[in-house]
Amino acid sequence: MSVDHRKLGRELAIFDSDPLIGAGLPLWLPAGAAARYEVECYLHELERRAGYQHVYSPVLGKRQMYELSGHWRNFADDMFPPMALGDDDGDALVLRPSLCPHHALIFKSRSRSYRDLPLRIAELGGMYRAERSGVLGGLSRVRSIQLNDAHIFCPAGQVGREVAAVLELMRRAHAALGLPVSSYQLSLRGAGGKYAGDDDAWELAERMLRQALDDAGVDYAAVAGEAAFYGPKIDVQVADPAGRELSLATIQIDFLQPARFGLSYADAAGARSVPVMVHRSLVGSMERLFAALLECHAGAFPVWYAPVQISAVPVGAEQAGAAAAFARQAVGAGLRVEVAPDGSLGARIRDAAQRKIPYVAVIGPREAPDGRVALRLRDGWQLPAMPYGEAIALVGAVVAARCHELLPAGADQQ
Repeated sequence: MSVDHRKLGRELAIFDSDPLIGAGLPLWLPAGAAARYEVECYLHELERRAGYQHVYSPVLGKRQMYELSGHWRNFADDMFPPMALGDDDGDALVLRPSLCPHHALIFKSRSRSYRDLPLRIAELGGMYRAERSGVLGGLSRVRSIQLNDAHIFCPAGQVGREVAAVLELMRRAHAALGLPVSSYQLSLRGAGGKYAGDDDAWELAERMLRQALDDAGVDYAAVAGEAAFYGPKIDVQVADPAGRELSLATIQIDFLQPARFGLSYADAAGARSVPVMVHRSLVGSMERLFAALLECHAGAFPVWYAPVQISAVPVGAEQAGAAAAFARQAVGAGLRVEVAPDGSLGARIRDAAQRKIPYVAVIGPREAPDGRVALRLRDGWQLPAMPYGEAIALVGAVVAARCHELLPAGADQQ
């Protein structure tokens, strides 16, 4: 069955666009913002527990910085034109097409020792790419990008361990999101492309990535011509319902930028050594991720990041106060709840189903006096009436579990 995230995004009010803003610049509506925020918080905590330090950096940088990094020479066609601030061309600012130069300068902002490494810097950061109008579409190809990004600075001897750890973090994140990986791709240099750096560094980086994939027992295809301009990479592919694959997560090894930015650390012998820079994104950009999630789940997100988790439905006007009280208690417990507007019971239940809301909490004349609620699951199951607190705890347990294999028995909504 073909599922188009653009159609679902409009129907579920996840995102929108407007010609006054411009193509490829999506607006995240309240429902989409709620789901995205939950995913961002999850990723932030997953990274924090794995030893990442989070930073903020500006979306602008001088053209000189991108000349130094190699982006201007190798990536300028995909960058927006510089913004001149005066007669000095060196002061021209550019909307960044990637975060790595900023993170390189964060590394350089302090004196570093081998005892500080590996240094893992993470950011959910904005970047901009001058995509042509003909290739833009929904959330899958945009000009304004919010990237789940990180850079690991380490000696060459630590690269294999770090790549293995990233592959495991990716596995956990994709499982929690309910997003199956379709394949792994080792992206290598091709003939005649724009690539920087020397052959020895490229060959070493390729060996490191091959070894990490082999050690992880991952089947992969090596594809020439898909590398970044500064190094080879692992691309983690997901498939849409029609079987078309797109790259989502990535791991890249970079010997070029640390040398160009003059990065160094004091090694165990007291000499200065240049670190390796490992680029990684667990889930790619929020835009492409949610395009994939909408299509993978046909809009029925797992409970923990569903925009609305419970629709409280009073059977009649007499139960409106009870529904509002239940909603207040559930919101206080950290759930996202709404009270359904007036209408017939059947129409409101159908509306919740169309909007892919995981739970409908029905409160009728039999439930209201005792502070009870009857939960209906979006897959059609109905649970016996239970006290407000018990219903809230049940949904809360599903939200807290996140990964399908950790869900309480009988509570899985997918």
